[in-house]
Amino acid sequence: MAELSISTAAGVFDATTAGPPEGRPVLLLHGFPQTRLAWEHQITALAAHGYRVVAPDQRGYSPGARPERPDDYCISLLVDDVLAITEELGWTTFDLVGHDWGGAVAWWTADAHPDRIRTLTVVSTPHPGALASALRTDEDQRARSHYMLDWRETPTTENGMLAHDADKLRTLYAGRIPQTSADAYVRHLSQPGALTAALNWYRSGRPERAIGTIDVPTLYVWSTEDTAFGPAAAQETGQWVKAPYRFETLQGISHWIPEEAPETLNRLLLEHLQSHQKR
Repeated sequence: MAELSISTAAGVFDATTAGPPEGRPVLLLHGFPQTRLAWEHQITALAAHGYRVVAPDQRGYSPGARPERPDDYCISLLVDDVLAITEELGWTTFDLVGHDWGGAVAWWTADAHPDRIRTLTVVSTPHPGALASALRTDEDQRARSHYMLDWRETPTTENGMLAHDADKLRTLYAGRIPQTSADAYVRHLSQPGALTAALNWYRSGRPERAIGTIDVPTLYVWSTEDTAFGPAAAQETGQWVKAPYRFETLQGISHWIPEEAPETLNRLLLEHLQSHQKR
């Protein structure tokens, strides 16, 4: 693995890269409250199979791309970041993988720019249309998503999360990821302005447009112990994909699939990529 700085009009993104430069390109997008470190196992596995992998710290997580206003974290700008990063890397097409908020960005990117995406893999996060439907009709999903309202509307959330050695922030990981990783995330998000920037993803307002169905070969991986996303949205997600679609459910695994079940995710991801060689 190597460290990489990717300069774009929106700022400089810190990234980890691995694999042969001529390898098939794969972009990995992390979620909240993590960093590119969440993909450590996937980076290693993909690189070992000859893929060229890049995992950036996304907008707000990279100090060089950390605007202050919540409006600067709207979904269209996050999608623009994906395009800017891959264009700077010289990738005309690429495989896109996302988890949590990174998964949401991946869905929106595949919807807006299907010509750029060879395959899509989303971990945990249902299609935004399926999630919106569940929020309207499913009491379980509304309860699971209530935290989003709290984080949007409570200006003191940052202080609460970081108090007492970031006990509340650490609670989000639920003991499901390595302690060293949790410590690294806490250190990163304790930087001045970092946690506010990360929470601004929740505070940026509604998407500017409706999302449609996805016309890109898609793998969606959901887990039964995910506290944020319930079965209603997960099961409806396939209705929002008109290209080849694979849905995998991991029993007894929490929201933190890339770190809690790395071998299973690596296998599914590699099978998906290898099943769609041409684009």
